[in-house]
Amino acid sequence: MEGSFKGILYPARLPTFHRFPAPASVADLVQWFWIPEWNIEPGRSSRQHVIAYPASNLVVQGDAVEFSGPTTRAGYRDLTGQGWAVGALLRPAAVPLFTDNPGALRDQEVVLALAALHGAVREAMATPSDGNAPDGGARRERAVEAFVAWLVSLEFVASEEALLANRMVDVIASEPDVVLLEEVAASLSVSPRTLQRIAGKYVGLSPSALIRRRRLQDAAERTRSEPTVDLAAIAVELGYADHAHLTNDFRKYLGFTPSGYRRSVEG
Repeated sequence: MEGSFKGILYPARLPTFHRFPAPASVADLVQWFWIPEWNIEPGRSSRQHVIAYPASNLVVQGDAVEFSGPTTRAGYRDLTGQGWAVGALLRPAAVPLFTDNPGALRDQEVVLALAALHGAVREAMATPSDGNAPDGGARRERAVEAFVAWLVSLEFVASEEALLANRMVDVIASEPDVVLLEEVAASLSVSPRTLQRIAGKYVGLSPSALIRRRRLQDAAERTRSEPTVDLAAIAVELGYADHAHLTNDFRKYLGFTPSGYRRSVEG
């Protein structure tokens, strides 16, 4: 289980939250599975702020299955009552299973009629009426297993182009020194135009947008987790021209400055 809170602006406010790595059988389709569970007292709500990963998600909830397209800005979700969700952060190669135009679904969620997936995951997460409920860890593991089994049953084989899209995302996510489209293209031995085309087809965002999101996520995580490190130093280390450029990115995509974010976390 992965414990990173990268992309989550206020991890201390999270409900119970777990991440599970994708097994080899679906590693071309899913980056990881994530399961939040919450029980908010009546009359109250819990607002969860995120800088979402630049990818689509397939999410099973109590009443529906939703496909969430890639996001262009920070967002939030207000949690109330009692509930859970079982989500899969999709790899680019999986996106054509659910849409042929992810760019048209930016910042949107659409309900999908996937009764078999919904039923299997909901059954795994259910609490038996006789009170002999399996512990939360067992329920979560069974839910992920049900999700994986459903994906495997699709017998989907990713194309070489789709796997190239996966590698593009991997390079951008794992190589912080890569800050230009041309550098990603050179790393993969393809043209910048090819990368732009596959990013539009399999992600719905440009390669440059993916790079900006990675840098912003890294900057937010460093700002929060290393409160004594100078913000100008963080900016330089992450490839920003200077502190002002980092601040401009924060304001544009998050709505506040790095120093303002740091103060809100500390408070």
